Amino acid sequence: MADNLRELRPKAGDSEKITINLGFVDLGHIDLMVQEGFYSNRTDFIRTAIRNQLERHAEVVKESVVRNTLDLGLRHYSRDDLEAVRGSGQMFHIRVLGLASIAPDVTAELARATIASVSVLGALHASPAVKAALADRMR
Repeated sequence: MADNLRELRPKAGDSEKITINLGFVDLGHIDLMVQEGFYSNRTDFIRTAIRNQLERHAEVVKESVVRNTLDLGLRHYSRDDLEAVRGSGQMFHIRVLGLASIAPDVTAELARATIASVSVLGALHASPAVKAALADRMR
C-alpha cells in the first residue's frame, strides 16, 4: 500500500517556485481536465506533465549528467568543506543538477578563495553576499 503513495505537494524547502505563461486555449484544456476530475488543480496537472516529460527523456538526461560530470541531487558546501579546500590549496568547481547550497556562515571572501566556478541546473541557495562574490564565476 505504501508503494502506491506519492507526495502531491513538496515541502516548501524541497521546491522552487516558477512562473509560466500559457495560451488561453492550453489553459482552458487544463481547466477542463481539472473540472473533469483528472487532476486536483492546475499545479497538479503541470507537475504531472513535467514529470512525464522528464521520465520520457530520462536516458538522455542520465547520459548528459555523466558526460558533464554533474553532481545529481542535493549538494551542500559547509564552511568546514571550504576551509579544508583552502588548506589544500585547491579550488572547487561546483557542477550540480538539483540544489546546491552554500552554508550561511560561509563568507564572501572564503567563497572567492575556494570556488573557481559555479554551474547549477536547478537552484543555488547561498547568502546574497556569497552570490554577489561569485557572480563572475557563475555559468
